[in-house]
Amino acid sequence: MAVELQDVKLSLSETLEHVAKSVPEGKITIRDLFHLVGEQGLILLIMILTIPFLTPLPLPGVSTVFGALIMLISLGVILNRIPWMPGIMLRRTVHSDQLVPVLERGAALMRRVERFIRPRLLALSGSETINRLHGFMLFFGGFLLIIPLPVLPLSNFLPGWGLLLLGAGILQRDGYFIIAGYILNIVTFVYFGLVFLGVLLAGGSLIQLFREPTPMPTPTPGLIWLWITGLLR
Repeated sequence: MAVELQDVKLSLSETLEHVAKSVPEGKITIRDLFHLVGEQGLILLIMILTIPFLTPLPLPGVSTVFGALIMLISLGVILNRIPWMPGIMLRRTVHSDQLVPVLERGAALMRRVERFIRPRLLALSGSETINRLHGFMLFFGGFLLIIPLPVLPLSNFLPGWGLLLLGAGILQRDGYFIIAGYILNIVTFVYFGLVFLGVLLAGGSLIQLFREPTPMPTPTPGLIWLWITGLLR
């Protein structure tokens, strides 16, 4: 079934507030959350999944699951279809006491963001081809969230904001927000690459340090004389 990426009936903050009020008490599965958001909410669902990562503190474990979900949902954006998801993911539950505050925090954040967001650079949104390209970047952002770097500062923060800005830009057709989302994802990739390169260089230096034998001093007449006199004592 084909899906639409824009739903202009409600603002993003109003939509998040509506979803927060519709969450039932107790636990809710990812499948139920998907149905609650609706078929037109692929991008919105990605944005909801990024809200926990909008603080500098990394969330190991959670980022892996949510990143995988974002990648699968992004495939739906690329293919313009409701994506297939494995049952083990759809059956995962979230307690409403944890989910509702996240949605409310996201709604409050989007109210501030909405003061700056408006339709601009319309050539960067709207067409099916360009939205497929954005889907690939959303997929890439989900992949960056999956990378297990729990001790690395901003390892979830940067891709989380990149996904949020990109998603908001797509839904509100704001080309500046779309560009900002692309830039943050690229910056995150470069950041991770530099860290990985630094670890490789440091590891190589340590291995080289332990492998290289201590160089023997070059024999000189003085050293030979000291050795002989030491034997004669």
